[in-house]
Amino acid sequence: MIFLQVPPQADTAALDSLENISSKIAKEVDSLSQMSTEEFIATITDDASKLFTPETLDFIIRGLISFGLKLLAALAIYALGAWIIRKCKHLLTRIFERRKTEKSLASFVQSIVSITLTILLIVITISALGINTTSIAALLASGGVAIGMALSGTLQNFAGGVMILTFKPFKTGDYIEAQGYSGTVNSIDIFNTKLTTPDNKMIMIPNGTLSNGTINNYSKQKFRRVDWIVGVEYGTDFDKASKLIYSLIEKDKRILKDPSAPFVGIESLSASSVDIIVKAWVKTEDYWDVFYDYNSRFYKELPQHGINFPFPQMDVWFRNYPPKS
Repeated sequence: MIFLQVPPQADTAALDSLENISSKIAKEVDSLSQMSTEEFIATITDDASKLFTPETLDFIIRGLISFGLKLLAALAIYALGAWIIRKCKHLLTRIFERRKTEKSLASFVQSIVSITLTILLIVITISALGINTTSIAALLASGGVAIGMALSGTLQNFAGGVMILTFKPFKTGDYIEAQGYSGTVNSIDIFNTKLTTPDNKMIMIPNGTLSNGTINNYSKQKFRRVDWIVGVEYGTDFDKASKLIYSLIEKDKRILKDPSAPFVGIESLSASSVDIIVKAWVKTEDYWDVFYDYNSRFYKELPQHGINFPFPQMDVWFRNYPPKS
């Protein structure tokens, strides 16, 4: 352990200094207590007059005038900037309405533009007051970089949402297949897309992966072709079967002649059946109704006219049977 020894002369000097200060304070208090009210007020006034000299007052007045002018200029800049921001939002609204942009994309872009312009306006207004904005700009830049790194996945989904809403590979109400899921598009948000499956399940797919993958849109085109494969027994009269199928589908108003008339032909000769293919064009909204309807009709009508459906068969040959005695 180290001990420091202070010389006695240092203690004596410190005590003398404290005594001098105490005596001065005591004298000032005594002099103030002995003053009358008029003398006290006169002393205060004299001190104030010494403090607020004409030069000091002129400096204060000029400073107030300068600050007032800067404040008025800042308020004018802010009012003008707010008016410009409102006009920009109104202009964006008209552009989006003219281009029939998705409401979710339009709303998001308007919010981003409004927030960016408002931040810029605040920085300009603060600068007009004479405040250094370099540190504020650096803080905003570093904060933007940090947020971007933390939300890299979210930003990818955001970019995917912008791509989907801009190029419109599908829209709300379309039936699509993507990322191993299929269903009706319930909503297209900026970060994900919601599908409703045929069994009424809600599926949320991130827009980042959705925009980078394959999308099968069953509702994009106005017309779709329905294909059926009808397997009949070997030995069936094909002309008879094709005439019967034509007679069934040509009576239906949902079956279209354009872009092409219905077609019936032999698709393949399978192991147990002759596979007849039937092709017919319908409106997209009629696709599934027609498909399931004619599955039932073919199953009912063909057997009634002697055209039967096969089932897998296997011929087994026995050699040396019955065994030789």
